[in-house]
Amino acid sequence: MTKQSTAGAALRAAFPKTLPILAGFLFLGFSYGIYMNVSGFSFLYPLFMSLLVFAGSVEFVAVSMLLGAFDPVQALLMTIMINARHLFYGISMLDKYRGLGKKKPYLIFGLCDETFSINCTADIPAGIDRGWFYFFVTLLNQIYWVSGATLGGLLGSVLPVKTEGLDFVMTALFVVIFLDQWMKEKNHFSSLTGLAVSLVCLLIFKADGFMIPAMAGILLALTALRKPLEKAEAKA
Repeated sequence: MTKQSTAGAALRAAFPKTLPILAGFLFLGFSYGIYMNVSGFSFLYPLFMSLLVFAGSVEFVAVSMLLGAFDPVQALLMTIMINARHLFYGISMLDKYRGLGKKKPYLIFGLCDETFSINCTADIPAGIDRGWFYFFVTLLNQIYWVSGATLGGLLGSVLPVKTEGLDFVMTALFVVIFLDQWMKEKNHFSSLTGLAVSLVCLLIFKADGFMIPAMAGILLALTALRKPLEKAEAKA
C-alpha cells in the first residue's frame, strides 16, 4: 500500500469519528468569530487566532486581553491556568503518540479537548495506520474550528445573530462523547471513578476551581488502580 493510499484510508476512517465535533465547532467557532467582530476586530484576527493559537477558551479570553493594556505576563499566566488540563492530556497520550515521527509535533500542538476524547478512546480499524488516523482527527477538528471562526468574523456584521447560549454546545458535545465511551466500555469502573473524583473536587473547590484538582485526582486514582482495571478488562 502506497503512502498516499495509506493516508487516504486513514482520512476515510477518521472523518466519521469527527462529525460530532464538526457540529459543535462550527457553532461555537462561529460565535467566537462574531464576538471578535462585534469587539471591533477584522475577520483576520479569528482566522489567525484559531489557526495559530487553537485553544478555544483562551481565544475567547484573549479578546479582552487584546482590548486591554499590554501585559504579556498576565496573558501567559492566564493561558497556563486555563489550559493546565492539557498537561494531563499529554501524559495520557504518551504511549499512543510514541514513535509517530514528523507527525508528533502537530499532534501535540492540536491536542484540544475534543481531539483527545477521540484519539484516546477510538477503536482504529484494522489495517489503518494509527499515526495518520490521529493526524487526520487532529487536522479535521482544527479545520472545523478555523472555518467556523472565520465565517463568524466575516458574517458577524451582517447577520442579526444572538450568541447567548451557544457555549452550551460544547457541554452537550462532551456529554455525547462520554455516553458513547460508556456504551463501548465492558467495565464502567474507570468512568465511575472519574465521575466520583470530579464530584468530590466540585464540592470542595467549587465550579471555578475544580478542573485541575479533578484531573490530577483522576490521573492518580487510575494510575494506582491500573493493574486491577487491566485484569477486570481482560476478564470482561
